[in-house]
Amino acid sequence: MLRNQTEIDVRYAETDQMGVVYHANYLIWFEIGRTKLIEELGFNYAELEKEEILSPVTDVQVKYRKPLTYGQKAVIQTWIEDYNGLKVTYGYEIRNERNEICVTGMTSHVCVRKETFRAISIKKNLPAWHDAYEKNKKPKN
Repeated sequence: MLRNQTEIDVRYAETDQMGVVYHANYLIWFEIGRTKLIEELGFNYAELEKEEILSPVTDVQVKYRKPLTYGQKAVIQTWIEDYNGLKVTYGYEIRNERNEICVTGMTSHVCVRKETFRAISIKKNLPAWHDAYEKNKKPKN
């Protein structure tokens, strides 16, 4: 199972009045981690979009455990939690510099044709992506 690691410097603009990272910014960090994982697999969203294919989020789950604050480093771990040929679910874990888990989450995605927004089979339409997801997804227990 491939697990990508990406570091982010927590910027002042990402914090709220309490001095902690505003909750919605973790979704942006999930996207950064997901994009880096896809790049590590040898692909990128820009090439996918040139083929008129999009990958919208269909579900998000986030669990906030410990706040991150301005000046800290956030370490995003991203992996393929599940994949079935049509839908892919990415897993995320964000830790602070002391390796404490701050946030965990998952996002689910399908691929759709840009013109119709109808779901397509990744297995059938993107065989290289399918093979990479199959090879690198989290093993089932």
